[in-house]
Amino acid sequence: MERAEIIKRVIGILTEAQEIRRAAEAGEDDEPGAPDSSVATEMLNEMLPSIRVPADAAPQEVAHLLAAALGPALQTMVAGFSLAFSSLAAAHDGGQDDVSSAEVLRTLALQVEAGYFDARGGDEDDDEDDGYDGHAGNDQDGDGV
Repeated sequence: MERAEIIKRVIGILTEAQEIRRAAEAGEDDEPGAPDSSVATEMLNEMLPSIRVPADAAPQEVAHLLAAALGPALQTMVAGFSLAFSSLAAAHDGGQDDVSSAEVLRTLALQVEAGYFDARGGDEDDDEDDGYDGHAGNDQDGDGV
């Protein structure tokens, strides 16, 4: 799975967690159609690669196979959660009362979709309106990061 897709799934998990919390606080968690934590679990499972381990593999070989298969995915997931947390924290710490956490996550998802966090640095020269407004609440020094 691509890095951007994993980060978008992380944002989806956080968004779903917000809905679950909102429903629980409103007493709607037992109603039909209420958000279900299985959606977040499903997204998490989709981000992790499947791993084939030979039946006769030695414990050290199993550990190596697991580390090699899970390491990059887990590293990208941690980076995605860290990016989302940093964006949310910056919006909160910056006193942006008019911006909800859902809006911060939505803006972050649009930035990821636009390639803003790709290794190549995004589409700064692209004049097309892709929903990117220059920040997800975390650009304190104006450098776009």
